[in-house]
Amino acid sequence: MHTSAHLYRIGLIALILTAVDAPQAAAQTGLGLAPMRVELRAAPGTQRSGTLTVSVDSASTQRIRSELDDFYIDPTSSPQFDHAIASEAETSCRPWLSLNPREMEGSDGQQIQVRYTVRVPANAQTGSYHCAAGFTTLPVAGELATGLRTAVRVITAFYVVVGDPPIQGKLKEILVETVKGPDPSVKQAAQPEHPEEVPIYQAVIVLENSGRMHFRPTGAIELLAENSELVERVELPSVPSLPGRNLRIVMPLKTDLSKGTYKLRARVDIGAGEIEEGSVTIGTTRRN
Repeated sequence: MHTSAHLYRIGLIALILTAVDAPQAAAQTGLGLAPMRVELRAAPGTQRSGTLTVSVDSASTQRIRSELDDFYIDPTSSPQFDHAIASEAETSCRPWLSLNPREMEGSDGQQIQVRYTVRVPANAQTGSYHCAAGFTTLPVAGELATGLRTAVRVITAFYVVVGDPPIQGKLKEILVETVKGPDPSVKQAAQPEHPEEVPIYQAVIVLENSGRMHFRPTGAIELLAENSELVERVELPSVPSLPGRNLRIVMPLKTDLSKGTYKLRARVDIGAGEIEEGSVTIGTTRRN
């Protein structure tokens, strides 16, 4: 199989997040959070405040602890959270964010109001900054006695924009990757205990964010047959592109690309006033 790619631009007139640490806990204890994304603008030396609502769906009283996190987007387009991530230090708003209360209790149907405050330093540079507020259930007495712990965690992503940074970026790469996995055409319930792995094709686009402002790309990839007939179309997932990074977006394809020649075309709007467009040709090498 061979590929050839071409990227170009044409003019245009212009996290996340709920993480459940234990699937069984989700059935026993429900924890909700709203909003799940906060975007705000603030000048250096100012502060902004608001309220998050934590909803508890549990017959028993739940203890909940909040924490302040950094996050980044990994190569599978998934957000990853941790208390302090060195690579995010320059664009983290975690040191600016505070929550009140930090620990709380709630039971069935109760909604707890948590006030957040973002204090932007006077020397903050123009750009967008990101961080997160997480809320996790703590073990109850019975779990402590047995040494077992289940927890439910929900997260709100914060994006703080200082000044008026422009969106700067481009479609850097478009390609097709082949991975091994269970046959996607067979329903999971019908799969044998050890299913035979088959080639699975996935489209990948790489977006470069060369500026200091985050953006959320929109658009789609289209798979075209050799006669230009549309075979498959996949909308881009909603994933933030963080400042100064490359964002790798992976989209599984349903089509078997081992038979025939295809063109994979991407059209992406990053919000900068123009469409990023690229294409790659996929096909089997023919021998005389």
